[in-house]
Amino acid sequence: MKAVFDGVWVRLGSEGRALYEQGGYGRPEGPGLRLAPQEALYLIERSRIEVENFDFDALLGIFAGQPNFIRSYLVYRDIRERGYVIQPGPHDFRVFRRGHKPGVGKSRYLVRVLSERDLIEFERLGRDVAAAVHMRKQYILAVVDDEDELTYYEVRIRDLPPVGPQPRCEPVTASLYGTYVLAHLPPGSPLEEHWYGRRLDAERLMIRPVEAIHLIRRGCLQVTGGGVPFDADAFMDAVAEKDVEIREKVAVFSDLRTKGYIPKTGYKFGHHFRVYSGKKTHSEMLVHAVPAGTSMPMSAVSRSVRLAHSVKKKMLFASLYNTEIRYIEFARIKL
Repeated sequence: MKAVFDGVWVRLGSEGRALYEQGGYGRPEGPGLRLAPQEALYLIERSRIEVENFDFDALLGIFAGQPNFIRSYLVYRDIRERGYVIQPGPHDFRVFRRGHKPGVGKSRYLVRVLSERDLIEFERLGRDVAAAVHMRKQYILAVVDDEDELTYYEVRIRDLPPVGPQPRCEPVTASLYGTYVLAHLPPGSPLEEHWYGRRLDAERLMIRPVEAIHLIRRGCLQVTGGGVPFDADAFMDAVAEKDVEIREKVAVFSDLRTKGYIPKTGYKFGHHFRVYSGKKTHSEMLVHAVPAGTSMPMSAVSRSVRLAHSVKKKMLFASLYNTEIRYIEFARIKL
């Protein structure tokens, strides 16, 4: 099938409409068909079309000047080879349900193409995923690594539903030693029953700073240091001198506790929290708090997802924006 390149698009005459009607290639334009660069290269590679005065290498040389083009083409070709109809669209591509195509079906995925070194900007990502959800699509990251292998990640905004009410409490007095809070409580005290603190000995319970700040704000804990009472903000300021992440950690910890979840330190997994849905034996999630404006290399996100999967947990990043916390889940998928 003969085609021409006009410097931007590859175009076919009326005979090209069969490619659109049968395989969902291109966009109809008058009696003919307009092909995007990825579509044209794929059809040339598969000997479906011939472009006047241009072979595959010549066109690739022209298109490769576009940012991210070769990675984009690798993703396009891979998804086509998996039996999907794929078209340039919102973000980078839209992918139709198996057996569906433009005009007679619905798209299922919105796909964004990245390299392993690209930065994930959580605020932007959250907006993109929310827009995809509004359009009833699944948001997919197609990541091309430095050996040109592809990995697909589904990204979702998780609306963590409450799993139970916060337990009631009675004020407990405690003392501050540096950033350690110690409360004189016997084993089996209500705080310990609700998974707060770690026992130092039979008489004393150590309460972590994130726990202490949350409990002070709830009116469940009264902390003094050197005879001086500490409110939550004063204690936060003192802790922030040694823990620069304390503010976002407290925000996420409090949100999870308010919904009935039990967050404990996730240090051994390289993240802020491992999270239990109630008093279960095993945690179900790893959660990492990220402040507004935070970005992270895709390679770091990939390591986190792989580790979470290896220990049978979900990987969530808690993105803070003003007073809102948006939980963004990454999961590897096979298309």
